[in-house]
Amino acid sequence: MYLHIPFCRVRCDYCAFATFTDRHDLRSAYLDACRTDIERTVSRGMRTATTVFVGGGTPTQVDPEHLGRVLDAIPLAHGAEVTVECNPDDVTEDLLQAYRRHRVNRVSLGVQSMVPEVLATLGRTHQPENVSRAVEAIRAVGMSSFNLDIIYGVAGETVEQWETTVRAALALDPPHISAYGLTVEPGTPLATDEARWPDDDDQADKYELADDLLAAAGLANYEVSNWARPGHESRHNRLYWAQADYAGFGCAAHSHESGRRWWNVRTPERYIELTAAGESPESAGETLDAATRRIEGLQLALRTREGVPRGVLAEEGLEEFIEVQAERVVLTRRGRLMANEVSLRLQ
Repeated sequence: MYLHIPFCRVRCDYCAFATFTDRHDLRSAYLDACRTDIERTVSRGMRTATTVFVGGGTPTQVDPEHLGRVLDAIPLAHGAEVTVECNPDDVTEDLLQAYRRHRVNRVSLGVQSMVPEVLATLGRTHQPENVSRAVEAIRAVGMSSFNLDIIYGVAGETVEQWETTVRAALALDPPHISAYGLTVEPGTPLATDEARWPDDDDQADKYELADDLLAAAGLANYEVSNWARPGHESRHNRLYWAQADYAGFGCAAHSHESGRRWWNVRTPERYIELTAAGESPESAGETLDAATRRIEGLQLALRTREGVPRGVLAEEGLEEFIEVQAERVVLTRRGRLMANEVSLRLQ
């Protein structure tokens, strides 16, 4: 299950998600609408959730007890993974204790960089020292797992600055790190400023540096952009990569069931209105045919360390990018950098 919280204090220059900085007056009504939507869906027979991810936006911008009451409405399977995305500036022991009272057992910190100049270029407002304080709070309350999100390829970021970020993140001994290449999304401030667009070769160098440092620290790559210690892989994201079913709640949230995908209306106002009227917040959807679903499944699987069965990929000429392991084809590190191009050879 995914729950979308669309409120932010400041919108980052690279962000294309459905987030809003001027609608904080809607927070209480919005959370009530989310709980109502969940309760109605449960009453219609929604299965228990094996994972929950609260993302945004900035979930730490809403009252944790009110968010907790929304989470309480979710039927959870035994041992479910429940994650909340957090802005390091907002994390305190009191906040995390409130989350724990409502079954949250994992947090994901939006770190992006540990270099102030790079954070400023991204339009981020937190300070690197707050990341350390947030991790201390996570450990103090006994949270069972956490993730650090970092981004490489920012305009003007040197290799040395990127190495500083990776090493500073590792110094906090996280069980999971997600490292994403900066992407240019249409409609963002970044998209209108071509001088700030990332360079492919620069990103490749930084990816390889990160992989070396993370592997040396005991974090294994299990999907192109994700590294973890054994047992700390994101179960929620693994379900996405396995084409499992998921239910999305909140504005702009996506859902999937047995090849049908649909998504909710984009604004919190409309989501509140429709839920209050007892109507579906669904905006649109699509049903994949079997062939499309199969190829999409293989594309997702190829990104993981388990790879795809031998025979579904035209292997000739891909020696540098793939290797065969027990009749499965997995990407080499070079292949991970070219994952989209390699996936075009799926058949």
